Amino acid sequence: MSGHHYCHLVLLLVLSTGAFAVEVHRPRGVPLSKLQFYEEGKPFTCLDGSHTIPFDRINDDYCDCQDGSDEPGFRSVFIPSSRINDGVCDCCDTTDEYNSGAACQNTCKELGRQEQESLRKLTEIANEGFLLKQQLIQEAKRGIEDKKTKLEEIQTSKKALEDKVEALRTVKETAEEPEKEAKDRHLKAWEDQKAVIRMEKDMAKMAEVFLELDDDADGFVSVSELLSHSELDPNSEDSFTEAEAQTLLGGVDKLDTEGFKSFWSTVKEKYKSEVTADTSVESPQEETTEPASEHDSEQYPEDDVPEDEGEDDEEEEDDDADDVHYKATQEQKDDEDEGVMPPYDDKTQSLIDAAQKARDEFNEVERSLREVSDQISNLEKEISFDFGPSGEFAYLYSQCYDLTTSEYIYRLCPFNRVSQKPKFGGSETSLGTWGKWAGPEDDVHSVMKYEHGQGCWQGPNRSTTVKLTCGTETVVMSTSEPSRCEYLMEFTTPAVCKQPPAPESRPREHVEL
Repeated sequence: MSGHHYCHLVLLLVLSTGAFAVEVHRPRGVPLSKLQFYEEGKPFTCLDGSHTIPFDRINDDYCDCQDGSDEPGFRSVFIPSSRINDGVCDCCDTTDEYNSGAACQNTCKELGRQEQESLRKLTEIANEGFLLKQQLIQEAKRGIEDKKTKLEEIQTSKKALEDKVEALRTVKETAEEPEKEAKDRHLKAWEDQKAVIRMEKDMAKMAEVFLELDDDADGFVSVSELLSHSELDPNSEDSFTEAEAQTLLGGVDKLDTEGFKSFWSTVKEKYKSEVTADTSVESPQEETTEPASEHDSEQYPEDDVPEDEGEDDEEEEDDDADDVHYKATQEQKDDEDEGVMPPYDDKTQSLIDAAQKARDEFNEVERSLREVSDQISNLEKEISFDFGPSGEFAYLYSQCYDLTTSEYIYRLCPFNRVSQKPKFGGSETSLGTWGKWAGPEDDVHSVMKYEHGQGCWQGPNRSTTVKLTCGTETVVMSTSEPSRCEYLMEFTTPAVCKQPPAPESRPREHVEL
């Protein structure tokens, strides 16, 4: 121990009759604010970062850490020899300033009094918390019994609903069969009617085209009259020849109106009316052009005028697009000309109404069955869930508790999720969803673990450890991030309060160390 002076902070604790210690689940002397640094079973790192030691060397009456943080219960510390007789009182019993002349006062008794007061307050909290816990246990027992009774009632009602659903399913299917037959008959009649309308329109168009092609009005369409319609040429790359026209006419020189029918069925998709073509020629689309500049002729030298590459291909693509657009427009026009389907007759409509009523009744009861099934599932989950040895944590279910800091609002919803949201606006970030109880084997319900939260940038998914401590109120006390993306919450609740030991029959006297 060279270079250090070993001093005991002598605590004279005179405890009055009737006072007793409180069983605090943490190393002796550790304040709640620093509890997260003392994890049982894990190596302890000195609060000044100077050393890391095994946990069993906490409170072993030997200072391993320069700041004495490994001896919170013994209050024994090493101080550097440079601080001996330096005029500053470090030890409560003044032994570090034995030869400096400093006016030190022995404060050990006052420290003992403060410790005694702290223990008294902890005792009161433990007593009150334990009484509240007993109330929570009784409420949990009543809650479980109520849930079991409700579960039985709902399961009975579910059986009745299942029977009703099956009965209404039969009624629905029985009503839908004649409805479908009647609607199919109505649709078929409408399709037949549209077919007649289309055929009549086609015959009228054929007669119109026959008159257009019969230039000499002799009652026949001849090969020579057909040659003016090059769009009918089956080999569009060459000129439309008389031989090709005669082939289209079925190998004859001319056709009368009766023979024209078979010819029309083969060419009507390609045929372009002369009236439409004439209108296009007589009414060309006006083009708005800017007056030619007097320098336009000089823009390119005569030999350097750029060629329009791929112009022919583009024109062919435009022609194809025009054809598709024409056909689609024509089909839409045909549908409009045919009108809309007429309303159902009274008999069909009554069948439809009856089937719809059966469907509505079936859907309503089926929805009720789904809701009842969900209720049963939730009740079974709550009844079987681990809410502690006596159900003392059940009151936390479906509740949420907030902690507001200077930057964030933290929300803990026990057995559900933990989240973080910026205080002044912004999206919520998941810090984990319920995972499991994660306390030590002898006190597993002292720690909650929430996992699989929102992923950190180039890091793991966020997770939160919630340490439960005894308190008379249910409050989120603090939140920290000891490691990246790993959060730590301290949560007080009466549910973890232990029964304090009975007071001893006579006062305990502490002897100076």
